Amino acid sequence: MSEQISIIKGELRPVLVSALFFMLLTGLAYPLFTTAVANVLFPYQAQGGLIRVDGEIIGAELIGQPFTTPGYFHPRPSAVAYDAMAGYGSNLGPTNPKLTEKVAERVQAYRATNGLPEDARVPVDAVTASASGLDPHISIANARLQAARVAKARDLPQERVLGLIAEYSTPRQLLLLGQPRVNVLKINLALDALQRQ
Repeated sequence: MSEQISIIKGELRPVLVSALFFMLLTGLAYPLFTTAVANVLFPYQAQGGLIRVDGEIIGAELIGQPFTTPGYFHPRPSAVAYDAMAGYGSNLGPTNPKLTEKVAERVQAYRATNGLPEDARVPVDAVTASASGLDPHISIANARLQAARVAKARDLPQERVLGLIAEYSTPRQLLLLGQPRVNVLKINLALDALQRQ
């Protein structure tokens, strides 16, 4: 019996040492190393892309926020109510009746909010949540459809609002990844700054 215990101890020791080593390597050393590298190479992004106004943090460039008033561009719907601690998608597939129902409701609400006719085409990003539920961008088509509402609410010429959309549009990454888009927080801050002038 004591011989079996010593064999088990002899086999168990390398397993525990190996588990501890890899736990420290992958659970501590690697995250600390990647965080340090990110802070050196990409400090703004590594710190969350925080946006400050008058020294106060008002949001993050990389995380969507809810805007619901008429004078602001509205973001994509969020499956997590824009809670950055709970980022995930709805996990509803394209054939799921619940998703179809939600999208139909969102299409009607989008048309009503933006004063669009019943047969107006609605951009897909205006009625579907992103995989994280926190996408900070909307498509240019979505922004352009919201421009008339924003211009009217702020008593601005629609051409000026369309100009802001062009100014705050981000092209595809490396000219081929993703779609051209507009960061909702940045353009809404630009609208506020324009009103203060």
